[in-house]
Amino acid sequence: MMHVKLYKFLSCFFLYPFFLLLLFSCGGENKTVNNDGVENEPSNLFRIQETGVLKVVIDYNSTNYFVYRGKPMGYQYELVLALCEDMDVKPEIFVSNNMSETFRGLKEGRFDLVAKNLTVTRARRKEIAFTKPLKQTRQVIVQRKKSADAPDSLFLKTTLDMAGKKIYVQKNTTYYRRLIHLSEEIGYPIEIVEDSINGVEKLVSMVARGEIDYTVCDENVATLNQSYYPNLDVSLKISFPQNIAWAVSKESPELKEYLDRWIVKFKKTEKYRQIYHRYFESPRTAGRYNSEFHSISGGKISQFDSVVKPLAQKYGWDWRLISSIMYHESRFNPEAESWGGAFGLMQLMPNTAEALGVKDIYDPAQNIEGGILLLNWLNEQLSTSVPDSTERIKFVLAAYNIGLGHVKDAQRLAKKNGKNSQVWENNVDFYLRNKSSEIYFRDPVVKWGYARGEEAYNFVDRVIGNYEHYRNLIPE
Repeated sequence: MMHVKLYKFLSCFFLYPFFLLLLFSCGGENKTVNNDGVENEPSNLFRIQETGVLKVVIDYNSTNYFVYRGKPMGYQYELVLALCEDMDVKPEIFVSNNMSETFRGLKEGRFDLVAKNLTVTRARRKEIAFTKPLKQTRQVIVQRKKSADAPDSLFLKTTLDMAGKKIYVQKNTTYYRRLIHLSEEIGYPIEIVEDSINGVEKLVSMVARGEIDYTVCDENVATLNQSYYPNLDVSLKISFPQNIAWAVSKESPELKEYLDRWIVKFKKTEKYRQIYHRYFESPRTAGRYNSEFHSISGGKISQFDSVVKPLAQKYGWDWRLISSIMYHESRFNPEAESWGGAFGLMQLMPNTAEALGVKDIYDPAQNIEGGILLLNWLNEQLSTSVPDSTERIKFVLAAYNIGLGHVKDAQRLAKKNGKNSQVWENNVDFYLRNKSSEIYFRDPVVKWGYARGEEAYNFVDRVIGNYEHYRNLIPE
């Protein structure tokens, strides 16, 4: 990055030697000057790379983004992870199934990227910038197969049969506009109901249960849902193949250019083919959806939800945070044993468990309660040095993983080196991560010596990350 900035500086110097004051600003903040001499703001791409965060809005359903057995998953979610790996940034996931809110957030700068199955249309191009297509699909009618509860009179064989029928679609989608055009083409009105509450897959499930008779969705999503609901028919196609893409603000040309290059390249990889197969072609897909541990269909994080919830409430913790700790400590295995001698769901050390009153370290309820009691003790010990309760959670998690002494050492190192000892990110976390370096673990302020702090840093990052996914998708 430094040689790029130097190049910009020297270029400015030789071209405009008399604007020396302006040159220093042009070299350091990625700003340009327009024809009127007004300084432009840094590009969105530059800001994303500088902050290391890509703000992404995704819709939650059984395809794009969900939690299964404690793990965040989804077609769009995995594509976003692959993109962020390429950009060397972290995703900040926002969830919205409301298209109006999605596009408004993009225009207002609350989101950098819309990672949804957006149909590319001329009307939408006036408001947003589409990336290169991710795939193509057609729109289809979703209805029940002919049966006792779906007689011939309800079954639509051709688009002409849609005349006078009531068809539900998600509000502000291309499905509504397609039905308007179809109504004009067949010369008869179609009663179109725009649903502002339910997403596409919810409407599909309502058709399957007989609550409504018809909806419209993309063919690949319809085919996938047919594996969940065998009584559905999705054979009636009502559009030509259409491009499906992501979207960015029209004010983000550099980001769009980056995304276009990445999409063209990534779609040719084996990794992309594996992701697509996992969510649209694998026979395991239906099994995931029908599981009680799927956030959409079952809503459970683990088989221990009924144990975690009352214990977390008793001690004042969010049960989803405790579940995230359990996932990363033991993958919900009550008999898990670590190489370091920790046991059970919350991976308690035997001497710690004994001190906390745990009689049977393998008993799920006792192990979970013991882990929560340890969190409470760590929270109390850190309450003075980290007064902000939200910020303190990260310190508590680090101490849970590596020990309170090493976290206190990292705080002292941060303070000594002019950093904020009460802030985790880019402050205390740096010194904990580097406590395996002699320059730090031999510092006079360090009392607990060497530590492999990278593991604790990763633990905090992953637990908080999963916790955010649980908060997005699992009701409190």
